[in-house]
Amino acid sequence: MQSEIKVDLHCHSFYSDGTTSPESLLARALTNQITYLAITDHDCMAAFGEARPDAGDVTIIAGVEISCDWLGQEIHVVGLFVDRHNIELQTLLKNQQRSRRLRVEGMSEKLNSLGSPGLMDYLKSLPAIALTRSHVADFLVDKLICKTRKSAFKTHLGKRGMLYVAPQWASLEEAVGAITNAGGFSVLAHPSRYSLKNKKLNALASSFKAAGGTALEGSYPSIDPKTMNRLETLACEHSLMLSAGSDFHDPASHWTELGKFPKLDSSARAMALWHHPLWQQKVESGSTV
Repeated sequence: MQSEIKVDLHCHSFYSDGTTSPESLLARALTNQITYLAITDHDCMAAFGEARPDAGDVTIIAGVEISCDWLGQEIHVVGLFVDRHNIELQTLLKNQQRSRRLRVEGMSEKLNSLGSPGLMDYLKSLPAIALTRSHVADFLVDKLICKTRKSAFKTHLGKRGMLYVAPQWASLEEAVGAITNAGGFSVLAHPSRYSLKNKKLNALASSFKAAGGTALEGSYPSIDPKTMNRLETLACEHSLMLSAGSDFHDPASHWTELGKFPKLDSSARAMALWHHPLWQQKVESGSTV
């Protein structure tokens, strides 16, 4: 057994906007000597509907990342140790998937009017269950409409883009409530990546805690020490624990790797979610995959 706990509680497979299979994620986790791996696809849990190979020393945690609305701001909440058969959670996820499909269909109609058909056929060829703007960006690059994903978001998919369609997400309270109802921990994903000043971020943390949230992500790729300290303080102020994850999507993206992100410092490690009094109980009771 590994002597040191090494976690990655946030990553994606090709069932949402990742590029690899759940099996490939597991193989990568084994290579990187990860102890606990949570696969947290956007608004779907298809990664857990298939047989798993021997996970070796890796404990796979059933997870999901839910897009939700908080005062008009898109926020992402990760659910860990969730029961994928829970009716309330599955109903919410199916509604989210339907909203995602309607959104890309709206983008497809705009593309058709511009003389660039084929988006829906392209999306049907993918294994993805939760369709995202990243998939549309890949189509735009594939059809030479845009040079890169980044330029696709800037000119076509962002709020001022010619293909933009506003999302329809569940509320923050609905997302956290569904995760709690499914027996899971709720984690506020990558808090510093939202366009929120300190006062608004503090209000978000307060709303998240009030809804039943458990933790916020205190470490992820490209985060700096000052921001990590700020998030640790934010967690303390709202009696939240700290989680951590790579938000891994694609082996070709060199800025991230499964299990690779700054370690929580000594004071923050005491607040780590894997020290939650119910963590080991959930592991031992089979609340994993």
